[in-house]
Amino acid sequence: MMSVTSCKRWAAMFVLATLCVYGAAATCAAKQPQETAPLGHNQSQPVPLVQENKTIKVSQHVYAIPDGRVNLVPNIGIIVGSRATLIVDAGMGPKNGQTVLRELAKVNKNAQLYFTTTHFHPEHMTGVQAFPANTIVIRDQAQQEEVDRKQPEFIANFSRRTPEMKALLQDVKPRPPDIVFDREATLDLGGVTVKLLWLGAAHTRGDEFIQVEEDGVLFTGDAVINRFFPIFPDADASGKNWLSILDKLDELHPKIIVPGHGEVGDATLIGTERTYLKAVQSRVAQLKAQGKSAEEAAKILSAEFRAQYPDWENPGWVADAAERFYLEAQ
Repeated sequence: MMSVTSCKRWAAMFVLATLCVYGAAATCAAKQPQETAPLGHNQSQPVPLVQENKTIKVSQHVYAIPDGRVNLVPNIGIIVGSRATLIVDAGMGPKNGQTVLRELAKVNKNAQLYFTTTHFHPEHMTGVQAFPANTIVIRDQAQQEEVDRKQPEFIANFSRRTPEMKALLQDVKPRPPDIVFDREATLDLGGVTVKLLWLGAAHTRGDEFIQVEEDGVLFTGDAVINRFFPIFPDADASGKNWLSILDKLDELHPKIIVPGHGEVGDATLIGTERTYLKAVQSRVAQLKAQGKSAEEAAKILSAEFRAQYPDWENPGWVADAAERFYLEAQ
């Protein structure tokens, strides 16, 4: 009988036989974190717990555990093929990961599990610590570099926010990937094909998009969110690239968008995000040309866009978007 480690090694070799990886070869090499990350907005908030008994069927092969519009709870995806299942994001810490596994058991009969993440932030990634040891973890190279450099400090920062978050992240350590890809990977789950795409920096440098081709479903992570102001969490976020990536997402012709946060919607979510970001970009350029400082522009835009989008949550992030576009403006 093979050990768990041997089984996992064999499974990873099997995936490499069916996974089309472009660019970088598979690797599990780890690096040491090198920089810190900011704490961000919304210090006061509900405990970020993944919802139980709320899982919805999005399409023939896709299920989602909705975020319930709770900050720091992502929409979690479950993509079920005839012989394997891919989970997209896992919530914050092993307690949330256990909830994901209970929901998974209601819709999945496959023993083989794969896990990928839309980006490295703890509420999307650290729940995987509760997953079975033979789960095959796949992510893009740029995201893995952010895990290595930033995630320990992000975990420490989140843990300082509230006692509840500290408990969720207690003893959590980044789980190393079994497969790392450069720009694109294709996974055959049996009767359903999933593409994993890295298109460049947007919300984070390592944003990953998950396209379920047969179902017309696209998981966007925080590059597209629904009625939340987009977040520019640190210096690696790029407004200019973000807009370019939204154009590329349109070219995939998705029918259904599972955003990083907020309700599942259709392809118009991409256009809504683009309209907002282009408006910030344009308005910042006007104010900068008038001689306004970055701080002045951020204050003006915060008031303007809160008024324009009264039903969007987390308006504190408007200022961060304005400051990022200010730096990028010619």
